[in-house]
Amino acid sequence: MTKGNETKITDELYAYALAHNPPLDVVQRELVRTTYAELPDQAGMQSAQEQGPLLAFLVRLTGSRHIVEVGTFTGFSALSMAQALPPGGVLIACDISEEWTAYGQDAWERAGVADRIDLRIAPALDALRAMPAEPHIDMAYLDADKGNYIAYWEELVPRMNPGGLVVTDNVLFHGRVTDPLATGGAAAIRGFNDHVAADARMESVLLTVADGLTLSRKK
Repeated sequence: MTKGNETKITDELYAYALAHNPPLDVVQRELVRTTYAELPDQAGMQSAQEQGPLLAFLVRLTGSRHIVEVGTFTGFSALSMAQALPPGGVLIACDISEEWTAYGQDAWERAGVADRIDLRIAPALDALRAMPAEPHIDMAYLDADKGNYIAYWEELVPRMNPGGLVVTDNVLFHGRVTDPLATGGAAAIRGFNDHVAADARMESVLLTVADGLTLSRKK
């Protein structure tokens, strides 16, 4: 199997791509800087900068009004999606850390979108299982602990509206998903990717964006 036309993403090309994407606003930029300054050991958990405009684009493209985020960290992705919501739209953000999400809450307030974000501090499985069981979610963003990805998926899929979109981050797991002897998070993502590919309820594409991004549409 050939890879087709391949472009190696150098630092120069990455900067070029960012320069040709919608720019981050001042609150987004400050949140990115604060995350790296205040949480240097965890900052790699933040969604890549190009994913902010991409997530906002997907919200607008799908016309989503009800979004669920599993894994919020310091709130960059939630901020990006909430800014794209139409009037009356809501984003439920699920995370277990009051410390990390406090950075997001401050940014959401300054960006004027705090009223669109319902932050739920609890284990994500508990938060998902407390939601209505019938389909009601237009879009979901999954970026949490990798060992529970399949469990989160199985809670989300039945709750997605027909045509609803699930966006899953880190599906290449730093390039380690091709290792058949992988353990930990890499092994969990390998299993998750196989699970998604075999799920007849959804149609999915795995993209080599950032650390790998899968887009899955409810049939």
